[in-house]
Amino acid sequence: MNGVLYLAVVLIWGTTWIAITAQHGLFSPVIAVFWRFVIAAGLLFLFLLCTGRLKKLDIQDHVFCALQGLCIFGFNFICFYTAIAYINSGLESVIFSMAVLFNAINSRIFFSQKISAYFLPAASLGFFGIVALFWHDVVSTQVQWQTLFAIGLCMLGTYGFSLGNMISIRHQKKKLDVFTTNAYGMLYGAALMAIIGYVRADSFLPTMMSTHALGALIYLAVVGSIVGFSAYFILIKRIGAGQAAYSTLLFPLVALVISTIWENYQWHLGSYLGVIFILLGNYILFKQPQWLRQLLHKGKVA
Repeated sequence: MNGVLYLAVVLIWGTTWIAITAQHGLFSPVIAVFWRFVIAAGLLFLFLLCTGRLKKLDIQDHVFCALQGLCIFGFNFICFYTAIAYINSGLESVIFSMAVLFNAINSRIFFSQKISAYFLPAASLGFFGIVALFWHDVVSTQVQWQTLFAIGLCMLGTYGFSLGNMISIRHQKKKLDVFTTNAYGMLYGAALMAIIGYVRADSFLPTMMSTHALGALIYLAVVGSIVGFSAYFILIKRIGAGQAAYSTLLFPLVALVISTIWENYQWHLGSYLGVIFILLGNYILFKQPQWLRQLLHKGKVA
């Protein structure tokens, strides 16, 4: 079951970048996030009400759902949607891979969860793999104040994503229903985006909407948000936030496969090395090979 959830998260979130690109230019970042999660929340509430699965939450739970909505269904997306105007998606992917490290550290801080001895070598391989994969994009980015601003935004967005993960752990420790907390979190996130959009006087309706862009919005709301986040939060419950976040290192591989098929992406040495490093990191994290265990044990003894 863990493997199915992990694969689902990787495939779903690995394809959302294409849908986000299709939406680009139709809305401001705030309004794009608003429509994504107001649709997702509405559909999820409808499903829960029709099936009788909507659970009652107390006031404290609603407060944490609102915080989760702020962190993961609003704040982090605005950061990345805004940063894309200054840096390329390859560099964004490199920065977002820091979620693996943030989740491990935050789990230790907030819940005293022990960091696996396999985590550091696996995360290091994964991070170096991402850098190798997008090295051309990274070196082609001119370092200006706008670039530094965008990098800062991405770091903040990634940390916001990690804090949302911690709130999900809190929900699950209280045995709250994942679908119910997701529905409220998305609703509160969308409400916050609506307030910000109103204050900014953003247009809530696009000047034109193609069938392609509408399909992308529905895909982001239903598959990317409802299915993707539900699978991810369930995965956090089953394997922990650190290991679940390792899936973020695999998203670019899915995007590259799609780009190879549809956009004639040209592979280079860094691409192959990046794939090898990332897959090796996955192998270490989940298989925990005996040879590495012995090596790590010898290192501790020494």
